[in-house]
Amino acid sequence: SMKSYLISFCLSLFILLTGIACAGTHEQVKEVDICIYGGTSAGVIAAYTAKMSGKSVLLVEPRRNLGGMSSGGLGYTDIGNKYVVTGLALDFYRRLGTHYGKLEQWIFEPSVAEHIFNGYINRANVEVLYERRLKDVKKNGNRLHSITLEHTYGSPDQKEIRIRAKQFIDCTYEGDLMAKSGVSYTVGREANSLYGETWNGVQLLDGHQFHVDIDPYVIPGDPASGLLWGIRDAPLEPAGSGDKKVQAYNFRIALSNRPENRIEITEPENYHPSRYEILVRINEKKRFNSLHDIFIWSHMPNGKTDINNRNAFSTDMIGANWDYPEADYKERERIWQEHVDYTKGLLYFVGNDPRMPEEVRNEMKQWGYPKDEYVNNGHWSHQLYVREARRMIGEKVMTQHHCEGRETCTDAVGWAAYTMDSHNCDRQIVNGVVRNEGNVEVGGFNPYPISYRSITPKQSEAANLLVPVCLSASHIAYGSIRMEPVFMVLAQSAATAACLAIDKYENTVQNVDVNHLQQILAANPLADGTTPDILVDDDNRSLVTLTGNWETGSRHGYGLTYLFDESKGASLKSVRYQLPVKNAGNYTVYFYYPRLQGASSHIHTTISTPEETVEKTVYAKEIVIEGQTSGEWVSLGSYTFPTGNESYIEISNKGADGTVVADAILLVPEF
Repeated sequence: SMKSYLISFCLSLFILLTGIACAGTHEQVKEVDICIYGGTSAGVIAAYTAKMSGKSVLLVEPRRNLGGMSSGGLGYTDIGNKYVVTGLALDFYRRLGTHYGKLEQWIFEPSVAEHIFNGYINRANVEVLYERRLKDVKKNGNRLHSITLEHTYGSPDQKEIRIRAKQFIDCTYEGDLMAKSGVSYTVGREANSLYGETWNGVQLLDGHQFHVDIDPYVIPGDPASGLLWGIRDAPLEPAGSGDKKVQAYNFRIALSNRPENRIEITEPENYHPSRYEILVRINEKKRFNSLHDIFIWSHMPNGKTDINNRNAFSTDMIGANWDYPEADYKERERIWQEHVDYTKGLLYFVGNDPRMPEEVRNEMKQWGYPKDEYVNNGHWSHQLYVREARRMIGEKVMTQHHCEGRETCTDAVGWAAYTMDSHNCDRQIVNGVVRNEGNVEVGGFNPYPISYRSITPKQSEAANLLVPVCLSASHIAYGSIRMEPVFMVLAQSAATAACLAIDKYENTVQNVDVNHLQQILAANPLADGTTPDILVDDDNRSLVTLTGNWETGSRHGYGLTYLFDESKGASLKSVRYQLPVKNAGNYTVYFYYPRLQGASSHIHTTISTPEETVEKTVYAKEIVIEGQTSGEWVSLGSYTFPTGNESYIEISNKGADGTVVADAILLVPEF
């Protein structure tokens, strides 16, 4: 009837208007192709990649700064072998190189890194939501439908925001989006028995260990007086057994020793000298001679530092972070602030407590917080070093066997090369004295591939989510993978895979053809269609021709191997690299020069094109190798190369007076 129709119409209209009013009051809705949660270095690279690939993109950063640890103080890049750093990750270090007047720079100031990350966002015009954190995830079956964001700092005039997207990428260090999406994960250390490993679980080893016996009690020898701060009274579990303990977090500290850029380190809030009593007792047994006995004090450009943990008691706040991975936001902030208080207190203690050696206190007083760093955060890092939190249990779990080359993935979307590295997880009483437990540093293996399936959840759990940071790996394998350059590489792969899933694979990341993905990454490494570099490494024997007998080395070179000759030119030997040029034009030519003892004082090279042949001698004393990176790219100048493979670069032992190395050749396009 007309009456029933009018009642129904009015009711529908009321519901619609009420919904609009509620939406206007409580929630804002955005819709994009790809939503990236976490503005870490990985998050920035993922967002840039997706936007340059033609997708609508939203990047969500719960705090106020982009870049995560790469702009938060970790400027002394951990990588192992630069061969594994490709695509936009390598572009990041090239852009740092441009800033510092080199091809690449792997040691850098936080503010410079943040400027470069912001540059990616600005060039691609990526929309970024700052100070927004995850509140809820809505799913339809195994698909994420939308996420709801609340204001991180509880601003009352800020509405909640709901994001609908076809694809989601979790780039946080904590794995919050992954966890709220119902994806399987783990926290802590697996028992060695789970994956047949040997370096997982409980490990009482010598790294960052007490090498003098320290009494654990407030009054030495009196258990009734209580334990010193930072020590746990619990039995040591059997070696290799699993637990939920998390390797220690810290801050990578930027200080300055330039008076015009230095803010004095004064007594911080919540300062408790009793927290550092263990340091006093270590000094009583084995006197500190300098700051280097307490900290890894790495020097950075422009009179700054990247300070890290060293020895038994340092910047790592061992045991204080176990609850952090799964804690609510309020508890996380408490743990975070506790780390700030501890670290600032440690710096002040070392510089001012009369029980510290006078020469160490004087050395400390030469340093202060840099005026030009972290200017919106009180000159203190915006990023706690969350070394490990949740780890996904995905389609494939990376393990120690992959790190050591006993198992190899054929669906590579990135490579890792670092030592299997865990910081200490606990500080306990062992046989009546203090010992740290959990530190592992085992390496010496070749770079190894990381599986695409390790960044994808199980399809039954999430079909449109990728997790390139809290990826699927055992604790000890994650210790090798968890490096900032690797996270960036995996993030670019994840974003490219998300685009492919939308376009060609039913919006399901598990369906993506990895061969297709690998081809796109190789053909368009910077995601902007520019001409790729031409790299010819010594192990590519279809393009490398040897004259004479060369020996093969594997440490400190670029890639898996390098060639070397120690004959000092007794018989003429050479290594010729044919150059597969697809795009004619001007290129700058580089060769890789590893850090090596007994190297020849000069290297003879030949650059040959169909139009000209140039012989060039490079003198070792002119090559500056800085920092922990294993070598340096050395320029041979700019040349014009035609299409084809007639052109070549040759390295010979002509006139050598020491070891000559022939490693990789690189052509960087100038167009």
